[in-house]
Amino acid sequence: MKKPGAAGTSPASKLIDAKITGLGDWRGETLARVRRLIHDAAPQIVEEVKWAKPSNPMGVPVWSHGGIVCTGETYKQVVKLTFAKGASLPDPSGLFNASLDGNVRRAIDIREGETLNAKAFKALIKTAVAANLQSAASKSKPKAAAVKKAPAKLLSGGNPQIAKADGDAPVQAYIAAMPGWKSDLGRQLDALIVRTVPDVRKAVKWNSPLYGMENRGWFLSVHVFTHFVKVTFFKGTSLRPPPPGGTPRSGEARWIDIREGAFDAAQMTRWVKQAAKLPGWVP
Repeated sequence: MKKPGAAGTSPASKLIDAKITGLGDWRGETLARVRRLIHDAAPQIVEEVKWAKPSNPMGVPVWSHGGIVCTGETYKQVVKLTFAKGASLPDPSGLFNASLDGNVRRAIDIREGETLNAKAFKALIKTAVAANLQSAASKSKPKAAAVKKAPAKLLSGGNPQIAKADGDAPVQAYIAAMPGWKSDLGRQLDALIVRTVPDVRKAVKWNSPLYGMENRGWFLSVHVFTHFVKVTFFKGTSLRPPPPGGTPRSGEARWIDIREGAFDAAQMTRWVKQAAKLPGWVP
């Protein structure tokens, strides 16, 4: 087995080097490849080793950024990659195939001869890092300020009233104020859009988050209604297939009403990819 280059010079990185070399079989090769993909996806990620015990004195490799992203355990039959917050992460490629009953974690079991989808895995790592950083930012806000700040007013249908502003902050405020299950959906949508279009531009206008491209206008908006979240594509008639919502008066716009438990992440990803390449709507 070709020995991989070290991903760092810290004591933990050296322990992971030694673990990979000591395995000396397909498990070491798999762990080395996974490690490279993790660092490609998130260059600022930190390597750690945790949970050493007599039966496993070298411990478990852990990759962290704003909290644990995933771990790399090796067993006789599988290399197991466990994502600390996997249950809340969108997985349009269906990489998760283990620990599917947990409320928090999800895992990917890789067996000898199996090939991991590199592109999908790197996208999952980026999403996990973004989720950690968002959670860490929320926790770092002073508690006193949080107590003084009044909750966002909910308008007709439960749509949050958020002051018009550009940037990620007002969008996150809107998502946090979305009632019930809709807030989780808002976080999934936001993470999916950022992962699919890393240079996306954000704003809240007319009490709706907008997503667009610099100098090209807006391609998508989000709005809360009583029983669903409406995602509108301003050039929806140009998408293939076009989203199902539309009226004779809606022009090029098409939308989808997402109800609880009915979020199709794979289809939404395809629509977002197409929409971001089209000329957007300029108010």
